[in-house]
Amino acid sequence: EKQLSLEIGDCSFVDRKYESYRRFLFVLIHLPHTFSLQGVFPASYVHLKEVVIENREGDEVVMSSEMPLVKEVTTTLREWGSIWKQLFVVKTNIQRLMWELMEWRSQLLSGTLPNDEFKELKQKVTSKIDYGNKILELDQVVRDENGNILDPERASVISLFRAHEEATAKINERIKEEQSNVQTDHSGISARIQSSPTHSLYVFVRNFVCRIGEDSELFMSLYDPIKQTIISENYLVRWGSKGFPKEIDMLNNLKVVFTDLGNKDLCRDKIYLICQIVRVGRMDLKETNNKKCTQGLRRPFGVAVMDISDLIKGKIECDEEKQFFIPFFPYLTLFLYPQLPPGLWVTMKALVGDIVQIRKEYPHLVDRSTVVARKLGFPEIIMPGDVRNDIYLTLQGGDFDKYNKTTQKNVEVIMWVCDEEGKVIQNSICLGAGDKAVSEYRSVIYYQVKQPRWMETIKVAVPLEEMHRIHLRFMFRHRSSQESKDKSEKNFAMAFVRLMKDDGTVLQDGLHDLVVFKGDSKRMEDVNCYLSLPSTRHHHGDLHKVATLSRSSSSVSGSGGLSVSSRDSFSISTLVCSTKLTQNVGLLGLLKWRTRPELLRENLEKLKIIDGEEVVKFLQDTLDALFNIMMEHSQTDDYDILVFDALIYIIGLIADRKFQHFNTVLEAYIKQHFSATLAYKKLMSVLKRYLDVSSRGEQCEPILRTLKALEYIFKFIVRSLIFNRLWFCIFTECRDVLLPMMLRELSGALISMADGPHDERRNSLELLNNILEVLSRDNVGETFQHIQDIVVSLLRIINQTVITMGREHALISRVVACMTAILSQMDDRHYNTYIETFAGTSDLVDFLMESFLLFKDLIGKHVYPSDWMAMIMVQNRVFLRAINTYADTMNQKFLNNDDFEVQLWNNYFHLAVAFITQESLQLQHFSPTKRNKILAKYGDMRRLIGFAIRDIWYKLGSHKICFIPGMVGPILEMTLIPEEELRRATIPIFFDMITCEYAHSGNFQKFENEIILKLDHEVEGGGGDERYMELLETILLDCAAEKPTLRPQVQHFVSLVKGLLIRLLDYRTVMSDDSRNNRMSCTVNLLNFYKDINREGMYIRYLYKLRDLHLEGENYTEAAYTLLLHSRLLKWLDETCNPQFESHGSQTQRQLKETLYDTIIDYFDKGKMWEEAITLCKELAEQYENEIFDYELLSKRLEKQAKFYENIMKILRPKPDYFAVGYYGQGYPPFLRNKVFIHRGKEYERREDFQNQLMSQFPSAVRLNITTMPGDDIKNSPLQYIQCFTVQPVLEIPPRLKNKPVPDQIINFYKSNYVQRFHYSRPVRKGPVDPNNEFVSMWIERTTFTTVYKLPGILRWFETTLSPLENAIETMESTNEKILTMINQYQADWTLPINPLSMLLNGIVDPAVMGGFAKYEKAFFTEEYNQQHPEDRDKLLRLKDLIAWQIPLLGGGISLHGKRVMDDLRPFHERMEECFKQLKKKVEKEYGVRERTPTFITRMILIFYFAIKWLPMCSNEWHEFNHTSYLKLQRCIIHGIFTPEKRGNDKPTFYPFHLLLTPFLPPPRDLTPESPTSWTSTLPRSSGSLSASAVEGVVLVGEAEVKLRKSKKKKKRSSMIFITEEREKMNTLDCKRVRLIFSGR
Repeated sequence: EKQLSLEIGDCSFVDRKYESYRRFLFVLIHLPHTFSLQGVFPASYVHLKEVVIENREGDEVVMSSEMPLVKEVTTTLREWGSIWKQLFVVKTNIQRLMWELMEWRSQLLSGTLPNDEFKELKQKVTSKIDYGNKILELDQVVRDENGNILDPERASVISLFRAHEEATAKINERIKEEQSNVQTDHSGISARIQSSPTHSLYVFVRNFVCRIGEDSELFMSLYDPIKQTIISENYLVRWGSKGFPKEIDMLNNLKVVFTDLGNKDLCRDKIYLICQIVRVGRMDLKETNNKKCTQGLRRPFGVAVMDISDLIKGKIECDEEKQFFIPFFPYLTLFLYPQLPPGLWVTMKALVGDIVQIRKEYPHLVDRSTVVARKLGFPEIIMPGDVRNDIYLTLQGGDFDKYNKTTQKNVEVIMWVCDEEGKVIQNSICLGAGDKAVSEYRSVIYYQVKQPRWMETIKVAVPLEEMHRIHLRFMFRHRSSQESKDKSEKNFAMAFVRLMKDDGTVLQDGLHDLVVFKGDSKRMEDVNCYLSLPSTRHHHGDLHKVATLSRSSSSVSGSGGLSVSSRDSFSISTLVCSTKLTQNVGLLGLLKWRTRPELLRENLEKLKIIDGEEVVKFLQDTLDALFNIMMEHSQTDDYDILVFDALIYIIGLIADRKFQHFNTVLEAYIKQHFSATLAYKKLMSVLKRYLDVSSRGEQCEPILRTLKALEYIFKFIVRSLIFNRLWFCIFTECRDVLLPMMLRELSGALISMADGPHDERRNSLELLNNILEVLSRDNVGETFQHIQDIVVSLLRIINQTVITMGREHALISRVVACMTAILSQMDDRHYNTYIETFAGTSDLVDFLMESFLLFKDLIGKHVYPSDWMAMIMVQNRVFLRAINTYADTMNQKFLNNDDFEVQLWNNYFHLAVAFITQESLQLQHFSPTKRNKILAKYGDMRRLIGFAIRDIWYKLGSHKICFIPGMVGPILEMTLIPEEELRRATIPIFFDMITCEYAHSGNFQKFENEIILKLDHEVEGGGGDERYMELLETILLDCAAEKPTLRPQVQHFVSLVKGLLIRLLDYRTVMSDDSRNNRMSCTVNLLNFYKDINREGMYIRYLYKLRDLHLEGENYTEAAYTLLLHSRLLKWLDETCNPQFESHGSQTQRQLKETLYDTIIDYFDKGKMWEEAITLCKELAEQYENEIFDYELLSKRLEKQAKFYENIMKILRPKPDYFAVGYYGQGYPPFLRNKVFIHRGKEYERREDFQNQLMSQFPSAVRLNITTMPGDDIKNSPLQYIQCFTVQPVLEIPPRLKNKPVPDQIINFYKSNYVQRFHYSRPVRKGPVDPNNEFVSMWIERTTFTTVYKLPGILRWFETTLSPLENAIETMESTNEKILTMINQYQADWTLPINPLSMLLNGIVDPAVMGGFAKYEKAFFTEEYNQQHPEDRDKLLRLKDLIAWQIPLLGGGISLHGKRVMDDLRPFHERMEECFKQLKKKVEKEYGVRERTPTFITRMILIFYFAIKWLPMCSNEWHEFNHTSYLKLQRCIIHGIFTPEKRGNDKPTFYPFHLLLTPFLPPPRDLTPESPTSWTSTLPRSSGSLSASAVEGVVLVGEAEVKLRKSKKKKKRSSMIFITEEREKMNTLDCKRVRLIFSGR
């Protein structure tokens, strides 16, 4: 019954909804792609989703409207879930990843996330998915810049390849992090942070806990403790004395973003968040008289520090609600809050992006009121339009003499920004971000410190146009703690510094030691007195050489009364962050080229030696200057090359890894700021000039740099053309001019790709990739001719380059990507045009051969990593189109008899089969998720190429014979693919091959040999299944039905292949099994099969596989017997070995056989089977002595033989135990199911150990604790049952040892070797138990097992068997015994119900249910059977006699039934009588009449009474019983031969009463029955398929052994184990259970 297979979460389509009669709601649904199969499901368990219907190539595709990321997470979780269950033990961390994905999926579905949180979560989810896929070895997912899955249908091959490279690099970096334990969680954040060039840190000041009692200033900044430098601006919070911000409006709004951080900053070892606290008030907090104290003094108070390295690097995640406490460390030990520790409470979060980006992505955190604290220095990327003109000044320190004071001064530094007239520039000083600009800066005061170190950083911001007039003036003043004294204090010294130099450059970054001047306070404020003086000690040194200065001070000429104080010093450091002011003279000259046009050429040439960091800072201004030069000199080409070279230099800088982040800056400049409308003319002119020079072979040094920068040169050209609205036409013309020249250059570069310089090769490939990438776009105009030029110029060169490059070459994947991109951009016209370019047929054939070999090589060994599924599938799709197109060309040009190219077509077929069988297309090996993805995007490409192969094969006509048997293997490999339609389409090719070879040769032996050989290898490798076997049989027989002349041969071939497939599938199934025994059994089955069909090569192959299995288990004896089979195929001849022995080299048969004998003897020696080793030694000695006359070898062999004789007599050989093992239940494979085997144990191996090892091979099996045959319920059970018990081998003394005095050492060997029969005896109690003598009621049941072959042999076990004919005899004996027993029971007890007798008789006589001996007649009573089994003549007569004797038994039973039957069953009895009459008539006609008179019946009853009553009672006189009389009695009972009344022809009649009487008549001690017929009742053991000899029943009386039955003659042991199929089809019994009973006291 067809059902829909559904799991929770599966997507299905609802067709309609309806209500049942019980008012339950149901929906009628079907699964995707299964519209014909529908099912009903409760509506309450179905969740409806909105869908989107897309039209794809005319088909409507229904898709869920969920966001793609949610669908991806859902699909990923399902795929991971199935893998997680399999790998739970070793991949427990997958569970954690899945839980996180499920939680994030819920958040995505909620739809409540802000935009910034959604983007962050999306980044985390995609990073987690990619990481999980990598560690689970799943396919890599490639994404665009937004994290969305890249669609291969819409992306070019080159962009897809680059996306794979980028994704691989990111994931590998992530794996390294995990392995080095750098990061344990929140990997998505870290990956995202590291992928961005700009980062920010969000800080929210929640509270400042510290009792100061005065106002304070909190300066927060980022600090590098290793380099001991502050790396960001200060964020200033003014905190009031009451414990609140001074501006109450700022309460709960103290937010700052430290921005412009780059990846270099994240690479710092440590980053601290520091908060410097400055109190504003009295000199000393201990002073109590506030009125007399000086107020408003800035005094250092303490610092709070926290290590935020992990947080800012993304190693720990912090949301905006988590608060951190930063402890406070006071400058002096003070009594602070005793209850609460002083410190700072803040919230922090690492953000990705610059200020513009984070304002968009985190609007709830960063708004217009959030303070921005920029980095001290430029960010790693300076975007165009980001104008900045900040000068950061840090007061480093000073050294001030106390002069006439008794104590050191309390120095305060006051700074103003002044112009050249001394006027103070208002609001030009910023103490920290978040604070208003001020006009005056006052430093912190250190109390009585001679050398104060302030380390305070302030920002000076003035208009750019005022910079050349600006200088900084510093005043130094002593501050007193008493207000009265402080008012009288005046400035005691001053210093200044200019911000611009005379050459127009800005003040250099770094430390500046300023000159300290002393003088009148008014003169110190007069610019005319100091502005002309040197401001730093570096400049003052020159003047000092010519001026004589006193020790204390020196007057400076023209100083206006100021003097230099040599006892005082003051130093500052500056950092200029300006996009307009440069510190490089050369760059300044270029930027201001109009002021000195005569230096323009020199400045352009100097640009190449300017530090790159300085250039990229002023990237926009520099580019503007270059293009302005170009435009203002448009009428001349004087500066074109210089400007072009300068542009190439700048582009090369940005291509450098150091400045790679500036790519986005250059892109932004081109799109937003570039405006040179006529630049394309100049750029194209110079570019063409360089290419022309290079193409002529002349030296052109800039050409390599030009090619590297070609991408951006083209972008400038394109942008310029857009301004002129000449986009398509001029750009096409541009390509027309440039592309041929570039193709010539690339052609030469590709030819030397395998051995050229690495960088040049990589750059050439990048150029070609860029060209192909541009041509793949939709908005670049007409590209047909340009692609055609690339195809004609480069396609074959690239093909040959790939062929010559090694697979380990670093650039091989890039070259293959180029080739794939070219093929993907070719349409049918390109292919047709390219084919026509080949001058002759041979050239075209060479190209096609090259392409086929190249494709086949790339398909067999991908140049991409195995997890690049998208790239591999796109390549397959491109290759498939190319293969089909080339095949069409071959059909047109190379299919005629004159032009037929066998090798070309052969290469095509091998390529097509390699394509269809490649691992990346075998959908059956993939998870359902991956399989569905591939089918949805690419379809099943195997079917397309498979149908193409079929169509082309049938077009070959008479040329097909050229590909037989060469193509048999590849076609077989294709048909084994588990795809139903493909198999149905391609299997008929086999019949076509059969027909073709049969018509050509009169047989199809080559085809048959090849398919058997290849089938063995393919199935062992994993191909084929039972369904394939069914299809192969059905399709070939259906095809043969139309060809009567071929039908018998094809039927035989199908039977042969089917038998081989059955064995090969069994063999493949157990090859991965832990049970070595199962592997050995299947190996033996296969080698027997190959022996039967005379395939010696395959037979020998499996012999050695069996040998290897034995050696693994140290079964040396069995390994020796296995190799012995190989040696029996060889003769003592000097002929060269057959081809199947080629693995042994060019040896003769004699040499190989001698080598094998040496190995076998060595194995027998290790297995202590010296008797067998002696036999082989004798055979070798015979050869050495009488054939090759090598007496030296003979002597060595005889020495070894003597050693073996000595070992036999002196070395103890433990007897191995033998175990009977039964495998019952349908859970076993066919070669074990319901069969019994005798296993040969190892030395000293106990049954318990053997049984435990057996159970370990079948852990789910149930152990049976009985030794009797289990019932049908166990045999038919789906479970596995194992029965194991010890059996005793039956000694078979060799004829040469009989009746001779043989030492025990020799005879003991034969007690456990060369044995084929085994006994198992168990006690059975019958009748009442005598408490005085338990032996009165003790009976012994003995079971005899016979194996197919003697043990030891090529296996350590063999199956127990019974022939089909013996089975039939036993069945008839059992049936007749049952009839007779029931008749006796009903005659003795008339109260028994009649039903059992009715059923027994009716089941035999009614033709509707009859069929027992009728089947025997068809099986055995035929002329064919008589000819094949002449030795079974006596058994056939016995079976006929039993059938004939069943009639009188049935007659007696029916007569008895008629007397007992009730009236209501009288019709039933009458019908049974009618059936019996017909049966009797038939049997008596075929097998004769068997009758008994009443006198005979009476006599038999008396004998029966005597047997069961009198004989046991006179057991005391048993020894006095007359032997002759007993013999006559036993003969009468056992054989049923009497002298009854004679009738008719006076022939004696027989009646088989022995079936009932024999068990009660034990023979005397010295009598042996004469009859060879069976006298024991037998029970079937199990069904089997192998033949066996008759079983000999033996009874033990005392210690004497009495043979009750003669064994049939044993056949000579064959050196070849062979089991025919016919035997397997017969239903036989495995063993005979011979019941032998004796009683005694």
